[in-house]
Amino acid sequence: MPARWHGAVSWTKSLGGLGILLLLAAGRIEAHEHHDDKIPEGAAISPDPLDSIVWTHILIQIFAWGILFPTGMVLGIVRSRWHVPVQSLGTVLSVVGYFLGHAHKGRQFASNVHATFAPVLMLLLLTQVALGIYLKLHLEKGINGKIRRSVVICHGIIGKVLPVGAWVQFLFGGITAMGFCRGDHLGQCLAHFIMGSAFIGYGIVLTLLLLVGQFWLRRTGRSQEFFDSLIIAAWGCVNTFTEHRWGGPWVHNDLQHTAMGIIWWCAGLVGIWLSRKRDGRPKRNVIPGVVILLTGYAMSSHPQNLPLSTMVHTVFGYTLMGAGLTRIIEISFVLQDKNTVDDKDGEATNSFQYLPPFLLYASGFLFMGATEEQMQLLSDAGVTHVAYILILYSIAFLLFLFVNMLLHLYAVHAWPTTPSKPRPDPESQHVNGAALANGHARIPNAADRQIRDAEEFELEGLMSDDEDVGKDAHR
Repeated sequence: MPARWHGAVSWTKSLGGLGILLLLAAGRIEAHEHHDDKIPEGAAISPDPLDSIVWTHILIQIFAWGILFPTGMVLGIVRSRWHVPVQSLGTVLSVVGYFLGHAHKGRQFASNVHATFAPVLMLLLLTQVALGIYLKLHLEKGINGKIRRSVVICHGIIGKVLPVGAWVQFLFGGITAMGFCRGDHLGQCLAHFIMGSAFIGYGIVLTLLLLVGQFWLRRTGRSQEFFDSLIIAAWGCVNTFTEHRWGGPWVHNDLQHTAMGIIWWCAGLVGIWLSRKRDGRPKRNVIPGVVILLTGYAMSSHPQNLPLSTMVHTVFGYTLMGAGLTRIIEISFVLQDKNTVDDKDGEATNSFQYLPPFLLYASGFLFMGATEEQMQLLSDAGVTHVAYILILYSIAFLLFLFVNMLLHLYAVHAWPTTPSKPRPDPESQHVNGAALANGHARIPNAADRQIRDAEEFELEGLMSDDEDVGKDAHR
């Protein structure tokens, strides 16, 4: 038996064991009964503190779902041999954490969305493990040769969905642990967590496009502001008709929220129109930045019931305004309407360009941390807005760091550098860079190398077993 098959069989046995463990976990959880005899009437949690088992559950799941699985996803995209080991470790830890989450004492919880969504997430993980086992078996004959590509695609899609599902489950977990977002608080909770997550997601997308997405963007034939404006317009249409219960009285901030929805879709349409030149080529514009700035201004002026809430919302608004303003400065003055600082070098970035996405991260965390119940809890505990805002900014820095680390991991594998051939000195080249002063041929720069490699490494859909599929087709 070839050595390759020995390795595949070994990993298949390991993954099979993980699948069985997941099935046992599902059966164990179905048989588990939640105790709620200590929960006061009308409350969502008991007054008991979180015990050590719950804290262990939280830390394990954060490490598995928040660090290992995203890292393993990137390793799979770049077809690293560490993809399977990292994902296997994450799966083992997630199963252990799953059991711990149903074996705790201390604080009791009423029926909640965190417990409801957990089986859905674990089912996705079980499906991913099963697909991974199938791919590791390298079944290539008969019907397997035809369905393998579909399995590869599904494996890649689920691998990218899992981090998003984990983020949602993290939010559900925090809400459940504190007993928040029930009854009359549900609406504003949804608004804060959905919008806050949207700002963070937008910041992540901007980071992606800044560091590894420019060549993909060129192939689309559209400017970045076209996609930004399209999403802004769509989101504005949703907000226009969902922020007020039509037919009922206008209460609290209904009018302000609805007006924000209106300006979003109006400005979004303008941004779409301005994203192309007369000849159809893509063109940069500052409309998305203006929308973000105006949204920050509106948010900073929201009337609040508590002084702490007023200060947090004000800083959130200023941070969002900063994101919009720096975005305008970046496009107009740093890039001067170009896609990158140096069109000949796709790796070139200006340090100022990191500001807009980071401020979006910070805005998202500030907004998610400013719900009514959170503000009341912190106000009662005597926490000042300065300390709280600095903590939220610290969390934003950590997430920004992690995203940059993942993108660096992707970039160094997708576009490896060649230090043995140094770049030529620009001063020793002709004006057009066709030849060097000493007569040597021009050495390809990073842009040449990345454009060539971009066809091989697709930004939006790299799949770890594409090479195997290509080999199967020739057999």
